[in-house]
Amino acid sequence: MAGVKAALPFSFTYGGQPSALLLAEWPVQVANERLDAKRTRRTLTWTDPKTGLEVRCVAVEYLDYPAVEWTVWFKNTGTADTPILEDIQGLDARFERDANAGEFVLNGIKGDFESAEGYEPYRRILAADSIARFAPPDWSGKSSDGPDGWPYFNLQTPGGGVMIAVGWPGQWAGSFTRDTATGLTVRAGQQVTRLYLKPGEEIRTPLIALLFWQGEDVVEAQNLWRRWYRAHNLPRIDGQPQAPATIVTVLGDAAERDELQALVDGGVLIDILWRDAGGTRETVWFQAGDEPYHEPGMLWLNSGTWDIDTTKYPHGFRPLSDWAHARGIQFMLWFEPERVGDPNSYLGKNHREWLLPATSHGPILDEGNPAARQWLTDHISGMITSQGLDWYREDMNGAGPLLAWRKNDTSDRQGMTENLYVQGHLAFWDELRRRHPHLRIDSCASGGRRNDLETMRRAVPLLRSDFQHAHMRGVVEGNQGHTYGLSFWLPFQGTATFAADPYTARSFYLPSFGLSGKLWKKKPENIEAMRRAYVECRRIARIMLDGDYYPLTPYSLAHDQWIAWQFNRPETGDGVVQALRRPDSDEATQTYRLRGLDPAAVYEVMNFDADGSTKALGADLMEKGLPVEIKAQPGAAVIVYRRQGEGRHRRPDPAGTVEQDRR
Repeated sequence: MAGVKAALPFSFTYGGQPSALLLAEWPVQVANERLDAKRTRRTLTWTDPKTGLEVRCVAVEYLDYPAVEWTVWFKNTGTADTPILEDIQGLDARFERDANAGEFVLNGIKGDFESAEGYEPYRRILAADSIARFAPPDWSGKSSDGPDGWPYFNLQTPGGGVMIAVGWPGQWAGSFTRDTATGLTVRAGQQVTRLYLKPGEEIRTPLIALLFWQGEDVVEAQNLWRRWYRAHNLPRIDGQPQAPATIVTVLGDAAERDELQALVDGGVLIDILWRDAGGTRETVWFQAGDEPYHEPGMLWLNSGTWDIDTTKYPHGFRPLSDWAHARGIQFMLWFEPERVGDPNSYLGKNHREWLLPATSHGPILDEGNPAARQWLTDHISGMITSQGLDWYREDMNGAGPLLAWRKNDTSDRQGMTENLYVQGHLAFWDELRRRHPHLRIDSCASGGRRNDLETMRRAVPLLRSDFQHAHMRGVVEGNQGHTYGLSFWLPFQGTATFAADPYTARSFYLPSFGLSGKLWKKKPENIEAMRRAYVECRRIARIMLDGDYYPLTPYSLAHDQWIAWQFNRPETGDGVVQALRRPDSDEATQTYRLRGLDPAAVYEVMNFDADGSTKALGADLMEKGLPVEIKAQPGAAVIVYRRQGEGRHRRPDPAGTVEQDRR
């Protein structure tokens, strides 16, 4: 692959001087530490003898994967304010290619923006004398928001490439700048930084992670990423990574428990009971005001107190969580603590000094303020205990916090509020997990708009996008496209749907899957359709989470096309093919060449819609292909396969053994 120019992979300007010149003169200390059998940490610390600015780069090298990551910290150890620190880039690296080799190519996907086009893959040739820029929208502050906001990249160079991840649950920016010769400069960091540090203050860059790969196969490179992600990034409880989950959403009153029991009695296997916000005066669970942020059916916008409305729920949610726990079901409750939409809430009345300037839906609670964060941590931690929560679901709606952050900054402190806020936000989550070791976190920000790597190391996205509501045109095909694109990057992802017919339900099968309560409340006869969908999804969810991912068709949202993909586990010899015939397709049969199989092994192949099974040689499935017939228009097929015997070839798993589902 193309070479990386040897230099420190980050940069900044301090007192008008570039970091490359300053760090070459400042004294440096180096410390190495073996974290475990698979990771080594290297810390380099420079100190400016004049001003006391300490620059600390903390890097981790992975020994089981070709990966490295780092974060750079800046601390004022002096007694006076520092000179201006600006243009801080967590990543600033130059790549060179052979003049006679191919061009640099950037592979990635779009972010989430409540659209069918969300997570759409792209492939961009980085032509000479060009710049490709990426960032969330300039009003957002949500790390995976918008068409250009996905903070993960696969930079393909001649002979290989490098995956690049920017871990920053805030407003980041990245650029890929081609010169007129053979060079490419890649930069990424917090979008705006121009500030001084007061004595004792400390800021940081985004986490930067690089995973190097060799060869020409971009799909296999993405599978290397998926394996590294599962091995070192997916949140763990008691050493075990998050397992697949089926979900049912409730409003939480006593009568609903009888309806939930009907689901359980009907054989619907539920892992998580999700109590969402509620929208009306009758269903919203917290004490909410009426003005000025009330919209019809959206009373949840008037948040701020995070105290249960005891007139509706005199015993809180403990009866519901106890009911769930008695049946082996986990309980999750929705919160949105950053946005204070109700000016008459406890925070609005008593702690205005903790609130940042109002956005479109109210002020923002300043998580960079230690006192505010302490109150929030204690309050939410207390509810986790008192209400029996297994999951803390955090949402972030409205335009986002960016404008509030920037309104709070002066011209010589640009980026300071955001930086301290992001540090506080991560510290808040870390403290919740420290106090409650079995707590799981669901990351949501108007859907999937804050799913950077720092976030994904602490949480999973049970709802990858708000583009899943029944009234949206093309919602089924759009979610097929979401699975197609997002599966390159996030092995664990989730969604929910409002219909249980096979075409719709199978279009939403993921490691986390749910069906709307409207199905079983209004039409109890739909319980059987729900049971079948949950059983089917549970049969393949673990394969989707643990397997390598292979798209079998080009990406398309056209209604006259098929779309299909394969998840394959070479270590266990099983996999699944999901094929979807869209409503305007006139073709009833397609043939797909599978990947990753043992050519010498015999595979048993089972179609969910057919009795019995067939057998095929791995070589035939890869060379001749797997024929798939879908008579319904639209329709969906789910086909699983399993290797018979041991076969000749078993690819070693650098991530270790595959954990079993808890059920």
